[in-house]
Amino acid sequence: MIRTQSPFVILAFVALLRIAAPALAQEDVRLQEEVAIKNAVAAVAPSVVRIETLGGLERVGGVLVGTGPTTGLVVSEDGYVISSAFNFIQQPTTILVTSPSGKRTAAQIVGRDRSRMLVLLKVNTDEKLPVPTMVPRNEMVVGQWTIAVGRTFEGPEPNVSVGVLSARDRVWGKAIQTDAKISPNNYGGPLVDIRGRVLGVLVPLSPQGQDEVAGAEWYDSGIGFAVPLVDILPHLDKLKRGDELKPGVLGLNLKGADIYSLPAEVAAVQPKSPAYAAGLKAGDVIVQADGEEIVRQAQLRHVIGRHYAGDQVSLVAKRGDQRIELSVELVDKLEPYVHPFLGVLPLRATAPEAGVVVRFVYPGSPAAEAGIQAGDRLLTLAGKPLPDLNSALQVLANFEPPAEIDAQIQRNGQPQDLKVKLAALPKEIPAELPPAHAPIDPAGVERPPVGAVEIKLPEESNECVAYIPETYHPTVPHGVVVWLTEPGKFDRAKLIEQFKNVCSQYDLIVLAPQPADAARWQPTEVEFIRKSLDDLISKYNVDRTRIVAQGSQAGGAMAWLTALGHRDLIRAVVPFDTSLPARAQVAANDPIERLAIHIAFPKNSKLADRIRAEVKQLEAMKYPVLVKELDDDAKQLTEDQTKELARWIDTLDRL
Repeated sequence: MIRTQSPFVILAFVALLRIAAPALAQEDVRLQEEVAIKNAVAAVAPSVVRIETLGGLERVGGVLVGTGPTTGLVVSEDGYVISSAFNFIQQPTTILVTSPSGKRTAAQIVGRDRSRMLVLLKVNTDEKLPVPTMVPRNEMVVGQWTIAVGRTFEGPEPNVSVGVLSARDRVWGKAIQTDAKISPNNYGGPLVDIRGRVLGVLVPLSPQGQDEVAGAEWYDSGIGFAVPLVDILPHLDKLKRGDELKPGVLGLNLKGADIYSLPAEVAAVQPKSPAYAAGLKAGDVIVQADGEEIVRQAQLRHVIGRHYAGDQVSLVAKRGDQRIELSVELVDKLEPYVHPFLGVLPLRATAPEAGVVVRFVYPGSPAAEAGIQAGDRLLTLAGKPLPDLNSALQVLANFEPPAEIDAQIQRNGQPQDLKVKLAALPKEIPAELPPAHAPIDPAGVERPPVGAVEIKLPEESNECVAYIPETYHPTVPHGVVVWLTEPGKFDRAKLIEQFKNVCSQYDLIVLAPQPADAARWQPTEVEFIRKSLDDLISKYNVDRTRIVAQGSQAGGAMAWLTALGHRDLIRAVVPFDTSLPARAQVAANDPIERLAIHIAFPKNSKLADRIRAEVKQLEAMKYPVLVKELDDDAKQLTEDQTKELARWIDTLDRL
């Protein structure tokens, strides 16, 4: 007897299959992915070695560095291993490498890549090490699987983190980016594709930093970088020979601050630079580099960023209707740049006419010797017309003292042609200065809020207050003192009282951002400081030639970090009884992004010797540095010293 199921039972069973099928299929996909990932790791694992470092420093640049196991990647079967420079910043006395076979052998660093922050190790072994397969550049696709592999833990299996390739050509063309969790657990290890082929070597990198720990703050953040192996292997022989690979420098500044939309127009060419030797001039527009079309400044930075010192770069520039083809050999560093000094201060808030009206002429300066007087209008420098102060600064940025340049002035409506031999910036502060602008009637003009004004950024928990003088007028550009207080010692009323008179006299605004934790500043809060400053600039007429970061002790350290991290905006730094933060990187003196330095400290400060040594280094780099050694136990500037500082700030727009 044959029994049949009820039609309702059959329908129910079919419905159940329809519900279960997607879940089963999804589970099958997961299993396939898991198998593929395991196979990829197994394929590369024999080429991933464990590195142990012994001895050396405990801290580097204020960062605690351990001596635990790290990772390296075999790049040559005769015992060469590439790894992240971060793994060796403590300068270990002993390096031991354990291959996947279990053999533990001594190794030494034989080459360094200072651009991509890599080191090459030579392992003292006769064992042939397995070299992994490399992914060609044209097969690196955004969105593909990425697997970060490290060998820091005990056991035969490497540690693994999975993600996707989230971007190519990051950190100025040096790296690819992944959202896999990247940390010291896998620094120096490979980033591989789903087939176990090596995309790149994992390193901490940052677009803003150039040292071994730059980018390490993105630990496990989902922002990780790997240097493509395809970019490493062509330079392997140089590293084996012990050559040190360094970033290549061109020696020019581009016009404007928006690197992602503006063309690569040259604002200044530094004397004694490869760009200068090749014949590039201010006003040229670079339209091609290494055969790649250049439409935006960032594209040029990506091309140059990929190169090392000693590399030849082909450029095509347009000079008016002329097309110029150039070949430039990059260098690892430029001779220190010396800012030229004409010897005048400009009048501010003048009528919208071409030229720069002279407010003050420094006695004994090149301008004084050439016969320039207060009230004259500078029309041209070196044959270039001067629509405004910024154009005058850009023209001067193409020269160094003692260059002689032509100048044209207008006096009583009559033009005069002069020759001026430029000098170096002076250290002396004028004892008296005439007013920076004619009296202005405030009647009938709408003003934003003045007095103590709260600056609140919705995305930040930090507090911030700005003091806008009662004399503020929207037609007058005001300098800004970014006051970074010592944690736990902020007194709003005292700060306003200290700056109230000088703010009115010298057209200054005080911006006082506060740390989120009243007990300490965090280096990452530099970005909050910048955002607060940007917010102020959006609401008030700010003189970008007179933006100053000032602070005492821990606040002084933040002033240094803010100034050095935002050279595009900060024009002076005023640290009190503060040495350079250990991790701070002082870039070369820049023709366009000028940075003046005012350092004050008590003679008996425990940091005095260190500060004096840093001053010598800064002066050797040709930075304009003014040093004030104060009476023993001085806790801050006196009233007279504050007034003198205000006069110094008032001269930061000098030509």
